[in-house]
Amino acid sequence: MGYRNGNYCAFYVDEPFNQNNLGAASTPDFVTYNLLKAWKGEDSTFPFIDSHNKNYNVRDGSDWEKTLKPRLRERIRNSKNIVLVLSDITRNSRALKEEIDYGINDQGLPVIVIYPDFDSKADIADSNGIRKQVRELWDLLPIFRDNMHKVPTIHVPYRKT
Repeated sequence: MGYRNGNYCAFYVDEPFNQNNLGAASTPDFVTYNLLKAWKGEDSTFPFIDSHNKNYNVRDGSDWEKTLKPRLRERIRNSKNIVLVLSDITRNSRALKEEIDYGINDQGLPVIVIYPDFDSKADIADSNGIRKQVRELWDLLPIFRDNMHKVPTIHVPYRKT
């Protein structure tokens, strides 16, 4: 078993996913993930250890049950938390459902939700709690909405602070 020191970043991209395809690379949630990696690259103290770099890469045409799903699960098992990118383009994809379900319900990992559509804490919550427009984003990913209460979850705006 590997060390649980990584951050497993879960984000939406159109399926089938191909990291070398410009369409996938320009998907806003994937761009957010890439910026996290860039921030780490320019500042070694930035607290992001990418779990996706800890085992074999996966290919677009790989078999879901035999290759993709086991590799996602291995990465999640070697992580200390899930960093979920949740935006207005997020969709309930097979991979994202699997990542959140396995991460929360099997591994009990805490979740850090990054909202690329909001850049301040006041955009996410006020004295009355989480704002309606943020709660509506949870409906885009029912597996998260229905299970986030099972693990510690923090909601943060998208900015390097």
